[in-house]
Amino acid sequence: MKYEGMAKCKCGKTKDVNGNCDGSHANPSKLIKKLTLSLAVVLMGLSLQSFTPTKKETINVTSSSIQWVGEKVVGSHQGMISLQSGELIYDGNQLVAGSFVIDMTSLTCTDLTGEYKSKLEGHLKSDDFFGVNKFETASLSITKVNKIKSKSHSVTAELTIKGITKTINFEAQIDKNNLNANIKIDRTKFDVKYGSGNFFDGLGDNMIYDEFELIVNLEI
Repeated sequence: MKYEGMAKCKCGKTKDVNGNCDGSHANPSKLIKKLTLSLAVVLMGLSLQSFTPTKKETINVTSSSIQWVGEKVVGSHQGMISLQSGELIYDGNQLVAGSFVIDMTSLTCTDLTGEYKSKLEGHLKSDDFFGVNKFETASLSITKVNKIKSKSHSVTAELTIKGITKTINFEAQIDKNNLNANIKIDRTKFDVKYGSGNFFDGLGDNMIYDEFELIVNLEI
């Protein structure tokens, strides 16, 4: 039986029963070279994709700062808290990850003086609030960064306070040398419930709002 449209083999190396060309005359060495070259290109592409030129930058704990602000019905208080350590990880000029540790024992109040300052600082460090004797540090680990526009970025992070870790989201201004952000935190999610109107009745003017703010400036 003859098949129309198929070329007859001229070299006689075909294995087709009808004598049609099946490519048996092709040079095996050339095929191997082509396959080897193709494989090398694929492997090179994969290696370039998997290689991420990330760079870790140590946070300068001296020039960096964290300010806290807490509000209540009849006013507010603010103060500072020190960084213990930290690093920011960049892919080129783009921040991709990072983490820092806060020294909770360094918590101070800056809007009071004398006896009132000492009393508030002692109360904030007590078990009513942050239990500093047991939980000397808090930490934040950046897990995801998405650029919004220019220097504005949406950041997802894991925040740990009093041994409790929660996912938080905030917007930050980021470039290759620093990160600035105002982070609002619901303290009750970290078992800091003292004076919260959501957990205690009849507080009146003594009620303290659940959210407090960290004004963060990280420099490398």
